[in-house]
Amino acid sequence: MRYWIGLGSNLGDPAAHVKTALTELSSQPGISLRRVSRMYRTAPWGHRDQPDFVNAVVALDSPQEPMVMLGRLQDIEGRMGRVRSGRRWGPRLIDLDVLLAGDLILHLERLVVPHPQMHRRRFVLMPMAEIDPGLVIPARGRVQHLLQGLPESGVSVVDTD
Repeated sequence: MRYWIGLGSNLGDPAAHVKTALTELSSQPGISLRRVSRMYRTAPWGHRDQPDFVNAVVALDSPQEPMVMLGRLQDIEGRMGRVRSGRRWGPRLIDLDVLLAGDLILHLERLVVPHPQMHRRRFVLMPMAEIDPGLVIPARGRVQHLLQGLPESGVSVVDTD
């Protein structure tokens, strides 16, 4: 199954944390990274009283069921030192989200796919469009079309040179 995973960090060295998470993902048995976006600097979403985020998106293939994939992502977050404070949209060392799981539409207690806010977030849609301009989000539409309806500010490519 093709998964789309969002990565984000805004504590310490966010770009390094995103790179570490990508390395962790690529080393997982049964996971094959297919495409990785550039990193994007993003103004905080939700609570604005925190540092900017660095975000990226990866498309990967895995035969694992979505809840198993969620568990693997949360294991990586834990190994990297993420502590869940309970504050939604707050600062975080690393955040790994299942954005899409094939063309599935799921509404489970711990997982909603497609990610319920992704169609409103330029920092998710820009990297998705970068690696697959024709991508369609189930029940939402084409990524390129969704991007056209969002404000253009607050997201920029991270210079990694």
